[in-house]
Amino acid sequence: MSAISKIEVGAFLGLFNRGGYVLDFSTNEFDVFTLNSVGVAVCEHYEMSKGKSLSAYLYDASDADVIKLLGDLLEHYELHYQEEINATGDDARTNPYGTPKVVYQGYYQKCRAVIERVKNVTSPVIVSGELLKEKFSSEYISAQIDIMIKMQTDNPTEAIGKAKELIESCCRTILEENGKTVSKDWSVSQLVKATMTFLEVSTDNVDATTSEATTVKAILGNLHGIAGNIAELRNAYGSGHGKSAKYKGLTVRHAKLAVGSSVTLVTYIPGNS
Repeated sequence: MSAISKIEVGAFLGLFNRGGYVLDFSTNEFDVFTLNSVGVAVCEHYEMSKGKSLSAYLYDASDADVIKLLGDLLEHYELHYQEEINATGDDARTNPYGTPKVVYQGYYQKCRAVIERVKNVTSPVIVSGELLKEKFSSEYISAQIDIMIKMQTDNPTEAIGKAKELIESCCRTILEENGKTVSKDWSVSQLVKATMTFLEVSTDNVDATTSEATTVKAILGNLHGIAGNIAELRNAYGSGHGKSAKYKGLTVRHAKLAVGSSVTLVTYIPGNS
């Protein structure tokens, strides 16, 4: 899991796991809930208690499914545990499980912040990233995608560097798997150009006699331009070069721009291979 760290997952488990139970669900109710949420009846699948089955699923599932299930469980908690969320004074001291309600309030605040971060910021990129991992079936590229998505908020400078590396890795993979020679001296822009030409989706492959030719060429040209622009951003602000002590990296929004753009490009390109 990368979009949500292990520590953050622990906060969700601390909030939802009530002495081996998961909130107020019976086993059957929890299986129905998880089946509707992520398509898996987790207790039936893992043949363990609700709490252990949830922990096992969160370890095994994709980032997108982890976020989906945790988000749905948090919505359920908000609907049914308002007294715990809003408890104050003596009311916040304990609950039927012997845990101070104020502890659960702390977990809840942390979990709500995490869900807002990943759902409002990274979910579309995460979904695309999971599709890319399935497409390339490469441990190296999968690791690059996970690090890049994680670093958007944790380390924007690193994310910008990984965005460029992702484009390079995807293009090299496509070309090499199809027996094409790849020069070690090619820039990322040249790599993308060679890949798009091989896949016959470059501007040179657009039928100039069609009414939409100009528009299609412009879009393809912009896609190709993404590679060079991200490379320039990486060279100036990314993780690939040493910086002086006065160096200040770009912000999270710049990292998201680089990451989102790279994912758009590499989602389109392999779809034609």
